[in-house]
Amino acid sequence: MLAGCAQNGSVEEALGIFRRMLQAGVKPVPVTFSSLIPACGNLASLRLGKQLHAYVIRGGLEDNMFISSSLIDMYCKCGNVNIARRMFDGMESPDPVSWTVMIMGYALHGSAREALVLFERMETGNSKPNHVTFLAVLTACSHAGLVDKGRKYFSNMSHQYGIVPTLEHCAAYADILGRVGELDEAYNFISKMQIKPTASVWSTLLRACRVHKNTELAEEVAKKIMELEPSSVGSHVVLSNMYSTSGRWNEAAHLRKSMRNKGMRKDPACSWIEVKNQLHVFVAHDRSHPWYERIVSALNDFSEQMARQGYVPNTEDVVQDVEEEQKRHVLCGHSEKLAIVFGIISTPPGTTIRVMKNLRVCVDCHTVTKLISKIADREIVVRDTNRFHHFKDGSCSCGDFW
Repeated sequence: MLAGCAQNGSVEEALGIFRRMLQAGVKPVPVTFSSLIPACGNLASLRLGKQLHAYVIRGGLEDNMFISSSLIDMYCKCGNVNIARRMFDGMESPDPVSWTVMIMGYALHGSAREALVLFERMETGNSKPNHVTFLAVLTACSHAGLVDKGRKYFSNMSHQYGIVPTLEHCAAYADILGRVGELDEAYNFISKMQIKPTASVWSTLLRACRVHKNTELAEEVAKKIMELEPSSVGSHVVLSNMYSTSGRWNEAAHLRKSMRNKGMRKDPACSWIEVKNQLHVFVAHDRSHPWYERIVSALNDFSEQMARQGYVPNTEDVVQDVEEEQKRHVLCGHSEKLAIVFGIISTPPGTTIRVMKNLRVCVDCHTVTKLISKIADREIVVRDTNRFHHFKDGSCSCGDFW
């Protein structure tokens, strides 16, 4: 029952069952934590994760390698890589899993230098990198745009360690090439892969086409994805958005009509934040939150201050065929902006704001969050589907590369 609740995202309920187990005198064993700790990480609930960590210490299980690695992974996913590193440094003899989760943690937080330094330490130590370790290393190279190092590690993986690249490794390498604009090289690499590329691998290149505004190649890549997965919502949405951005409204409308006829629907964007032990979920332009009016008022105040600093809304991600002023209104209601501003006005000064989003952060929201971090003098951590963004004093850890 505990595992079922945790796997379904009902972490609070799972913790309640766990507490009742303790009250009944049932001593927790390592497997008890195997579902709870990852669930806290997936939900990005630092508060619940710390509670579980306390139970681990009380139960004398902190030396268990599996639990320690799970805790490191959880802290990274909750946005606190510093605690994760302290735990890692406290391990007497980390195993390959521990090394890998710490390297991946740095990779997802955009700390490529720390990830690669740690990997080099692993190479010279007693732990041998495995296929998951190399996936973490390639992810680090991708998120930092380190194309030369990416080529080196992708080659070393097979030639030095005898690890045959999987689809995940190939997708990560294609992502490295795509992120720095080497779209033709990425296309040729995927086309010549020894294993047949899946829709997921091609989708990596499609996202790069969107970032670099190469609609012609995007059409070709999207066609391949649709042949492999006719019901792929993501490829339809990306291509439709690219048509809209380039002013090809008829093609965009035709593609969206095709999606409706097939019963395909895009997941609505939503963001969530935990404040005072309560989870607050925001959907774009949702007025149901009790603090909505205060949030909008505060957001307007920030907008005025940003305008004085030269901020101009970036409407390129607004795909509706409407006037520019209406596009700006659409941007104001994006879910992460609502969550971030709510976090600022509902917490004491200096509190770090931690927000989760189910989709990629758009360009305008990224710019706005940088500016708000400086105006409000707050550190803001946003976890989207791609990575972590640490905003502080007007800049982001991703270096505007995501």
